[in-house]
Formats: sequence, C-alpha cells, structure tokens
Amino acid sequence: MAKAPLSVIVLCILSVITGCASPNIRGTGDLGVIIERSSGSVQIVDGTDCVSLGRVTGLGDLSHASLVFSKDQRFVFVFGRDGGITKIDLLLGKVVKRVIQATNSIGGAISADGKLIAVQNYEPGGVKIFDSKSLNLISQIVAPIGATGKPSRVVGLADLPDNKFAYSLFDSNEIDIVDVKKPSDPSVTRFKNIGKSPYDALASPDGRYYIAGLYGEDGLAIVDNWNPESGARRILSGYGRGEKNLPVYKMPHLRGWSLSGELAFFPSIGHHEVIMADAHNWNQITSIKVAGQPVFVMADPSGRRVWVNFAYPDNDKVQVIDVPTRSIIATLSPGKAILHMEFTSKGDAVWLSSRDDNKVVVIDTSSLKVINELSAESPSGIFFSWRSSRIGM
Repeated sequence: MAKAPLSVIVLCILSVITGCASPNIRGTGDLGVIIERSSGSVQIVDGTDCVSLGRVTGLGDLSHASLVFSKDQRFVFVFGRDGGITKIDLLLGKVVKRVIQATNSIGGAISADGKLIAVQNYEPGGVKIFDSKSLNLISQIVAPIGATGKPSRVVGLADLPDNKFAYSLFDSNEIDIVDVKKPSDPSVTRFKNIGKSPYDALASPDGRYYIAGLYGEDGLAIVDNWNPESGARRILSGYGRGEKNLPVYKMPHLRGWSLSGELAFFPSIGHHEVIMADAHNWNQITSIKVAGQPVFVMADPSGRRVWVNFAYPDNDKVQVIDVPTRSIIATLSPGKAILHMEFTSKGDAVWLSSRDDNKVVVIDTSSLKVINELSAESPSGIFFSWRSSRIGM
C-alpha cells in the first residue's frame, strides 16, 4: 500500500485538532444564562428543552450582576459588582477574557452595532467604553462632581438607536445622552436638574423615550430622544412614596417595566401597588393593588398578562395581572426569594429564580403549571439571547 503524502497526514491531524477545539454545531437563539450570585458563576441553559448545558466559574462578585449578549448571540458580557467585565463564549462554555475596570460597577450595555461595550460605575464613577471583540478600553467619560464631592455614581445605563447610550447620575441629578459614533471621542449631551437622585432608568422598546425614576422626590423624568431639544420633563408627579415616607425594602427595578399596547406598567416605590399609565401622555390611569412591594413588573411578549414579583417579606409570591380586566388572576408560590423573571422569546414559558431554594423554576405561561426545576446556586438574574435584538436590554 502506498503511503499517504506528508501534506495529507498534516491536514488530517489539523482537522482532528480543529474539530476538538470547535464548538458543537447548534443555534444560539434559545440559549440563556443564569447568574449564580453567591458563587461567582453562571449557568448556560437551553430554553427549548429547559435544561442546563454547563457552568462557567471564576467571574468575581456577582451580587449585583447583569449581562448583555453580542449581536450574533454567541458571547455574553457579564458585569460584576467588583468592576469586572467577563466575556464568555456560550458555545464553548468558557471565559474568553476578563477585565477589572473599576472598583464598584452595577451594569453595562452594548451599542446598536454590537461593536462597543459601555459600563456604568459607582466607583470611581463615570462611564467607560470598550471594544467588544478585545475588551480593550477605548475611551472614558468622567462624571460631574456630585453632592458627595466625588464624581457621581452612574445608574440606568441603556443602549439607544444610532449608536448612543443614555444614563443617569445619582449624585448630580442629571441625565446624559452619549453619542459613540466616534468611540475615541464620544459626544455627551447633558440634561441637568432633572429631579432628585435618579436611582434607575429604562428605555422604551423603540428607543424613543428614556425614563428615570427619582428616589429623592416623587415622579419620574423623561427625555424624548426624537426631540432632545425639548429637554427633560417630569411625568407621573404622584409616583413614589408620597407625603408619607414609606419604608422601602428593595428598590423596584424600572428596567422591569412593561408596555402593553398603549399602556405602561410601573412598580410603585414602597407601596403595594402597580401603577398603570397612558403611554402617550404618561398620565396615571389607575393603580392595581398587589401582594407586596413590587420589584419587577413584566409583561409577557403578547402584552396580555403582566407578572409581578416582590420585595421581602412577600418575595415568595408571584402575581399575574390580566391587562384587559386590570385584575389579579393568579397568585403563585414558586419558591423562596423570587429575585428575577425572564420570558422565552415568544412567551410560552417564564423562568423564575428562587435564590433561597437554590433553584430556577420554569412555568408554562398558559396553564401556569411548572414545566421543570433546575438546581442553581443562589440564582438571581436570568437572561435569554433574544435580548440581543432588542433596544434597552
């Protein structure tokens, strides 16, 4: 038998090596990531079969962690409380790169073109812009000095169309819109004196509106990104704790607000109610009494139902609001300390993190029955890859 040429042997060896290093051939559109806050790890999950695909460890302090997906949904960027950004390959299930860029950070966003990562920082304040491929620092935006005498803490960072980001400055009562079409020289538009202590914010699904909640006074501040020359204005002046300064056991997450047709739903600060507003003029229509202080108020993808979870001591409950009748149609008890909810892309199921039971519960949104439960170490945030194609996620 004739021997194979050396070049053929080398090619065969290379193909074997390459095959071993290559990811499994599968789509990424139904992948999700679960934050395991106490162990500094994440689980990668299959949203179709409701199973865990693996765990990635060594991600630092995830006590207040969030993440965003790359444009192609293959990678996630995890933002840790310790100022770390970790890029993870979902198909290989491993860390690509990890960067410590601050001492205290609470989240980030990815640009519309997928090329830039922006990170909001508590310490030392300000925003940093990174290249999404290399995680190399491109530029940084220094926050103005706040009431503490230090650069303001940044909250509510959200991506907007046209390669812009919006964020709020907790200590200097400001909303900024930054244009990063020239990443090395970002252009910042500042809206000052928008209200006392913006604590969280959100962008509407079309990117037109950026809304910041105010911790220091009742109401919210809104910027119309179609008409930025109009400046920031106040809406829902009665929204908040009111004349009686109620105790707040956990700040509601405005990022978990909901739009259902022409209606908007917000968690009320300190109150046992969900605020329903007109999404055209932002006037309050009514409030819906719920079981506790709401944290996330999230509509399923159809907009027909709104799901609500709560702060302690009612955080073992989840309630479901029927939008047409504005009434509670179900009160569920899926586990202890329900911290986060995430719907699948078309809303056939909702995933709930039960921190104190060390599990994630998957519920059929039609029957409201449990589909599956997955073990997880103190789970908090749950994120599915459909977020990569949505604004403000």
